Amino acid sequence: MPRTFHVIGAGLAGLSAGVRLAGTGHGVIVHEAAPQAGGRCRSYFDQTLGMAIDNGNHLVLSGNRATLGFLATIGSSDRLVGPATAAVDFIDLATRERWTLRPNEGRMPWWIFDAGRRVPGTVSFDYLAAAARLLWASPAQRIDQVLTCSGPLYDRLLHPLLLAALNTEPPAASAALARTVIAETLGAGGAACRPLIARDGLGAAFIEPALEFLAQHGATICFGHRLRAIEARGDRVEGLDFGEDTIPIGAEDAAILAVPPPVATALIPGLSAPTEFRAIVNAHFRIAPPATLPPMIGVINGIVEWIFAFPDRLAVTISGADRLLDTPREELAALLWRDVAQVAGLADSMPPWQIVRERRATFAATPEQDALRPGPQTPWTNLVLAGDWTATGLPATIEGAIRSGNRAAERVATGV
Repeated sequence: MPRTFHVIGAGLAGLSAGVRLAGTGHGVIVHEAAPQAGGRCRSYFDQTLGMAIDNGNHLVLSGNRATLGFLATIGSSDRLVGPATAAVDFIDLATRERWTLRPNEGRMPWWIFDAGRRVPGTVSFDYLAAAARLLWASPAQRIDQVLTCSGPLYDRLLHPLLLAALNTEPPAASAALARTVIAETLGAGGAACRPLIARDGLGAAFIEPALEFLAQHGATICFGHRLRAIEARGDRVEGLDFGEDTIPIGAEDAAILAVPPPVATALIPGLSAPTEFRAIVNAHFRIAPPATLPPMIGVINGIVEWIFAFPDRLAVTISGADRLLDTPREELAALLWRDVAQVAGLADSMPPWQIVRERRATFAATPEQDALRPGPQTPWTNLVLAGDWTATGLPATIEGAIRSGNRAAERVATGV
């Protein structure tokens, strides 16, 4: 018998679940409270800059298998661009040193024995020792209980890498999550570490093609449809209350709840979920990047942490950025532009700019908060959870969101 699957939330977790379920011969309805899809991974036209920008800068790596599989399914793999081999540029603003990290393709890390490929000031033993310590980290340990949070390797590679991935200052962050990040990136070899950027925007790469795929496969998408309550009896959900209407859930139907943790806990009393969050600050400057600037560069000893060079603008990201939330916008833009101008070698006055602050961008990736992340199951057999904040084993990333959506889709489709 045909079934109907309801997906509540059209962020990447919800969209990936909907894409997995669409075309199976069953009905798929995606409900989104906002007037647009994408959640924190979206593009919009900014009136100040007069151009489309992303809500935040997101990076994909060539080893993100779920993400690349999602893009292949919706037909937008070619909308991510990056180098042919793993290469990440860095600059230290304190010393003016520049270098390029170049892991070799295979899993055997011979690159750490080549001074021209590794971080300046490090030796091969530094990498082996850090990997060994992380390997034995327990879920309850912080990074500063496992690693020495100082020295060239930490300051010039581990800190920027883990801060970007975990969105939490590494000393206080989960060592177990750090281990997963390292294992799936540097530990998997250069073939998994090629940085890929949505040069035409996140919307063009992830969101618009997903919505087109869903429409082509008969799915229905309802915007401005906020779930108010879940009606349940026994171990099953029987209705979804959207305020103006209540949708009954048939005996064979199922639902996926792919919403932020505060929304999920309001709908499911007693649900364990993260309660602490960290901010991300992004800035966009409308200026053509110089030809000498790489598409992406990590910045050490600056306020700016990563700079992305798009054809018509320079974009920057600062993770774990709660300290910058109350800085006046004009002051913050000037501080960030100072770093950008130094890195890019620009003497021009500050161009038109825009600051985007996500106050609750991700859950705080501490051991305590990681322990609160729930699995996909709920008190009801026909409702499962999805979201980068659920227990994916990864930090709150695009890859984690898509994996959670895939997992939720498989559970409702198979009833397992």
